[in-house]
Amino acid sequence: MYELIYSKQAKKFLNKSSANIQKRIISVIERSRIRPYPHVKKVVGSKYYSLRSGDYRIILDIVDDKLVILIIKIDHRKKVYKKTIS
Repeated sequence: MYELIYSKQAKKFLNKSSANIQKRIISVIERSRIRPYPHVKKVVGSKYYSLRSGDYRIILDIVDDKLVILIIKIDHRKKVYKKTIS
């Protein structure tokens, strides 16, 4: 099972979100801990992956040799891709 590490930005978004949104996002992330690749899509032009949770997207990086998933950014689907992720 992969270990989850949240960035400051991801933690801040979760803390500001309502309880329903928090539960939904966390359950999607937890579901992908065992085998993440069937649940994620590669972000075009980036080394990161995107995980869908309703209208929200979770941008993450998967480090296979250490079994770590780095949660980089969580935001609404219209905003998450605005700034270039490289």
